[in-house]
Amino acid sequence: MTEPNQQPNNMDAGAHEESHEDRVHHRLALLEAALYVAGKPLDLNEICAVLGSRSKKNAKKLTDTLRKDYASRNTALEILELKDERYVLQLKAEYTPLVKKLVNRPLLSSGPLKTLSYIAYRQPISQKRVIEVRGQHAYGHVKLLKDMGLIAAERSGRTMALKTTDYFADYFGLLHDTTLMKKELKRIFGEALKDET
Repeated sequence: MTEPNQQPNNMDAGAHEESHEDRVHHRLALLEAALYVAGKPLDLNEICAVLGSRSKKNAKKLTDTLRKDYASRNTALEILELKDERYVLQLKAEYTPLVKKLVNRPLLSSGPLKTLSYIAYRQPISQKRVIEVRGQHAYGHVKLLKDMGLIAAERSGRTMALKTTDYFADYFGLLHDTTLMKKELKRIFGEALKDET
């Protein structure tokens, strides 16, 4: 009588293992979808929210599993772990120049992008100084950049001090620490960032 009872129990255990595997597969797919849709780095708190979990340890374990899976696929996409336990799904650098022309529309046109670069490298910088260097049209650039969440303004005496936001750093894949960000920008842009005075 005991043997027949044991057999269904073993079958139940097998079914339970499958459902656990299915759950893990579903959570990995959900994480992949979140990284894809975000289009920017996600931190462990954001990943926990997507997964419906409070455990940062489990979220990190799942993210590392997915990151290693991408690394083993040898595709054009990669998942990178950034500083402060943030993760981003992105195109590998060697493919960017080859497909750049397929991107529908740049984030910013040349003028606002130059103003943003100037602010990022000189921050915190007074709005007055930005206008002196970039010209009267920069008022429109500053408004656009604020509306897009790329820069923030704080009152400093009679003028506004401008600086970049965390969203700016995430969008362009830069470090949040301003000093390190400036070094990174200097390395990327070199001579182009020299003062225009």
